[in-house]
Amino acid sequence: MARVRAFRAHTFARTVADIDDLTAPPYDVISPEEREALLSKSPHNIVALELPEGSLDPAVPGNRYETGAARWKAWQAEEILVRDAVPTLYVLEQRFTLGEREVRRRAFIVELKLEPFDAGVVLPHERTLPKALGDRLNLTRACAANLSQVLGLYPDSERAADVLFEAVMATEPAMSAVDVDGANSTVWSTTDPATIDALSVALADKQVFIADGHHRYTTALAYRDERRAADAAAGRTPTDPAYDWVMMALVNMDDPNLVVLPTHRVANAPGDFDNDAFYQALSGLFDICDLPPGHPAGALDSLVRPGFLVQARDEARPRLAELRPDVDLDTVIPLPRSRAWKELDVAVLLELVLEPILGIHPDKPETLERLTFVKDVHQALKMTADHDVAFVLRATPMDQLREVALAGDMMPQKSTYFYPKLLSGLVMRGMAED
Repeated sequence: MARVRAFRAHTFARTVADIDDLTAPPYDVISPEEREALLSKSPHNIVALELPEGSLDPAVPGNRYETGAARWKAWQAEEILVRDAVPTLYVLEQRFTLGEREVRRRAFIVELKLEPFDAGVVLPHERTLPKALGDRLNLTRACAANLSQVLGLYPDSERAADVLFEAVMATEPAMSAVDVDGANSTVWSTTDPATIDALSVALADKQVFIADGHHRYTTALAYRDERRAADAAAGRTPTDPAYDWVMMALVNMDDPNLVVLPTHRVANAPGDFDNDAFYQALSGLFDICDLPPGHPAGALDSLVRPGFLVQARDEARPRLAELRPDVDLDTVIPLPRSRAWKELDVAVLLELVLEPILGIHPDKPETLERLTFVKDVHQALKMTADHDVAFVLRATPMDQLREVALAGDMMPQKSTYFYPKLLSGLVMRGMAED
């Protein structure tokens, strides 16, 4: 079902394999200050392409998209970026520490044939935001390139593709880099036709679940449709055009080393916040209990129904809120959604707390200014000194993600946090005609 293949990638020209100064986190987590810090390491850091300087209005001369396109071409002409002579398969391994455990996550970096979501080959699991889509589409139009990968998941419970990882990783690494959190990314490559063909065959009957990069994939679909329309209007019928494919890093979703972390929420009421009134409203559907001293997040392990930790303004400790056993989800969430979706902690929080009690919902974009997403538990709880209420969530299990995606539903924004993020700047993909 999924069509994948090797491609002629663009990479930074290297005299040494370590390219720390040239890589960056994903564009959507980089602040202006972090952008400047990355460029101080090297003016050729990938952030100069991912987030070029200039206006976000493509009608303004010297806008960021013109800047990015000119830089993309100049770096190739100056051989700052070089292109593979033949299609190449890349393998990425990310090694990192989680608590006391050392973990490694491996991915194949390939071209994947673009498929509309309703074809059931590539499945999303989260909503996308129109503003972010517009920016990425403008940059893709200007550069005709995928500057970073979509993170995709393929099912392989028997781990049959592992032998291909091992075969490629038996060679010398091509490059490596360490991110700000200390995760080490190492890349290997091969041009061996047998290995490349074996991967294509191994994934041919698989569906691909988008883990991270929904905006990138949706942008690639929009760009493909634009290019197809332009070719049709001009009477062109290109054979297997590059815009029909997208660059993706594919990870086995059945690998126990696949780490999914939660993203917590900190929210403000639209007006004055009353702790007692908030908890009274919350207790209509949730059992609420105080927690003993200790690490509060550990209490989430006791939940058997949807729930979360909650701490209101100026409280010393969070409380545990769990959906009452007599609450029927189909009754309290009368939406045309699957049962799997309604059982998500993030969906329960959104539909039964954030919207009815605090007036926050993504369908009302102006209300999202009162919602902050936070990765760290302690940071989220500390923020109640200046914000009305914090919600600490469990990580979404992989089985739940799979069920929701297969049901054709999409989770609320920031339902999953796949750790670590993919580094930008390791491998790029151009789509200009040869």
